Amino acid sequence: MGGNDTWIQLSHNMLTTSHSLLTTNIRVDSADPTTVFDYGDDSAPCVKDDVKQIAGRLLPPLYSLVFIFGFVGNLLVVLILINCKKLKSMTDIYLLNLALSDLLFLLTFPVWIHSAANWWALGNVMCKVFTGMYHIGYFGGIFFIILLTIDRYLAIVHAVFALKARTVTFGVVTSGVTWVVAVFASLPGIIFTKSQAEESVYSCGPYFPVGWKNFHTIMRTLLGLVLPLLVMVVCYSGILKTLLRCRNEKKRHKAVRLIFVIMIVYFLFWAPYNLVLLLDTFQEFFDLSTCQRTSQLDQAMQVTETLGMTHCCINPIIYAFVGEKFRRYLSVFFRKHIAKHLCKQCPIFYRETADRVSSTYTPSTGEQEVSVGL
Repeated sequence: MGGNDTWIQLSHNMLTTSHSLLTTNIRVDSADPTTVFDYGDDSAPCVKDDVKQIAGRLLPPLYSLVFIFGFVGNLLVVLILINCKKLKSMTDIYLLNLALSDLLFLLTFPVWIHSAANWWALGNVMCKVFTGMYHIGYFGGIFFIILLTIDRYLAIVHAVFALKARTVTFGVVTSGVTWVVAVFASLPGIIFTKSQAEESVYSCGPYFPVGWKNFHTIMRTLLGLVLPLLVMVVCYSGILKTLLRCRNEKKRHKAVRLIFVIMIVYFLFWAPYNLVLLLDTFQEFFDLSTCQRTSQLDQAMQVTETLGMTHCCINPIIYAFVGEKFRRYLSVFFRKHIAKHLCKQCPIFYRETADRVSSTYTPSTGEQEVSVGL
């Protein structure tokens, strides 16, 4: 999918917003507007029907499911953090912003799903707006995962310093700065994305000059793969050394588990896409410019980006399976705000259940124990 703006418009416009596309030597046959040709140096058409047909059939229903489960899951996380946990720690602030980043990312899904089944009908301004939401949500999610990792590192390795530094105010300030950085990182994708006529229909996709295309790919790889990996290696190396010296610190071990799983899952879902993106952008350097190779790259890009985009609905699942406290909060929230209204005649739902969730403050951190791992 990395080399064909017209096919992307017909199959899935979301995929065009996340990587640079080759926009030269491509046309749609007027007799068969669903057949895509990629003309190489020898002017022989490279037909890519299989890639387009698979995307057109599978991506809309798949992303519909991702949107539903991701939106509900992340919305529950936001409601629980605000209503149950009351945002009493810096960790809560970062977890809230991580969920908001995923929600911003997910809000673009209905538009891309509609465009996949039809064509882009919202004009150039909305093309840039939804592309911006997609990129900001993507980069915001990365940056807040990094902040959560650093937060765990400070809390465990530099506990004394963390007592002063890890405040709600500092969490709010750093979150604001992080959103600004995410906006700046998204600017190239926003500026060079536009709605443009392709034969008889409109598509919303990036039109990068070659230099900017290479820069954008390298930037995404550095911010989306290299930087998180570097932070994870440095922080968790320090955390593991500290935990090995304090074998009886079971609570701290549980505290790091959630963030560690979030980080590992992020790499499992997004690292393949970043690697394929590099190959796609620099396909001539890697000798991948033949019709067969570009078709394989298109398929690989389609699969890996589909995998990456489903990541936005995974974090709430991680909370449920890894965070014991989160499951308790979810039970309380369900009883107090949902089940009670659905079954007003069931007295069990009127029983106060908040006391089932511990609100113990630990002298070592000065914050709720539950805040370290939901």
